[in-house]
Amino acid sequence: MEKLTVKAVRSDRIYSKIMMAPVEKKDDIYRYDFMKLFETKWNMLHCPLKAKQEGGYDVIMASEMLGNLSPRKIDEKSADMIALLSDDDFWDKCQRSIENSLTRFEENGIELKVREYLFTITLANPESPYMKMCDNYCGDGGIPGYIFGAIVPSEYTMSRLPVALAHEANHNVRFQFIKWSNDISLGEYIVCEGLAENYAASIYGEEYVGPWVTKTDKETLNEYIKPLMKEALHVQGFDNITAYMYGDELAQMQNYIPAGMPYCAGYACGYHLVKYYLEKTGKNIIEATILPAQEILEEAEEFWKEKSDFTWEYLKKEK
Repeated sequence: MEKLTVKAVRSDRIYSKIMMAPVEKKDDIYRYDFMKLFETKWNMLHCPLKAKQEGGYDVIMASEMLGNLSPRKIDEKSADMIALLSDDDFWDKCQRSIENSLTRFEENGIELKVREYLFTITLANPESPYMKMCDNYCGDGGIPGYIFGAIVPSEYTMSRLPVALAHEANHNVRFQFIKWSNDISLGEYIVCEGLAENYAASIYGEEYVGPWVTKTDKETLNEYIKPLMKEALHVQGFDNITAYMYGDELAQMQNYIPAGMPYCAGYACGYHLVKYYLEKTGKNIIEATILPAQEILEEAEEFWKEKSDFTWEYLKKEK
């Protein structure tokens, strides 16, 4: 069996090149020096490197929609961010996080189908409402073999990103065994995100659980989110489930239908649902990662009736 390999694409060096380039060259450097390395991923998303018409949908537009800094805004004012992103120790921690997250599955007898992984870290737009809600860091790992992190570099976000990459590595594994569908149901989606965040917490500790979970308090989860979520588990398609997962504010920014949900309600609900399932069944997060969502939902049926009780270390410290 071929050895697992994880390779970093050092975006700091590409951003430095973009910073020094004239404005009319910046987009093409981003496209062809950077995103072309991930062309297989973009092709799977039906997103071309360059649109046929000026201003059309391509990797530049898609990146900006995801909260990344536009290449045309990478200039001398970006030098401090690029300098922070150039920290070799930070890149090493990110790589080791992904490597460790993947090899844990193989050490537990789950042979991964994908053997080569490519990852990078993009500069996020400090003005993006999406990034602000996510405390200026997030990730993307839904397509096996490719993992992205995104940050507005700071001591805080750079300490948190390796945790987010463990979350994304879990997605990378799950979708090697469970086929992704654009008609994914809300129930399947919350299980997917709950598995990923529980996996990251199993490695780094609950004090590193992301804001997509910790910004939801106990009362909101139990009294408001869970009753609405339970009635919508069958709902399918991104148009209909985005608001449940990300909240109305983020959904409306992307022209999706609101559902009366606060920020990242589906992520918070999924985290506690999967945690309930693991505690009830005694299964570990590694074996649960590749189980069908329906099996987890059926076993955790009582979750919807019970009042979830939870705390995090960071909450205790603030009191």
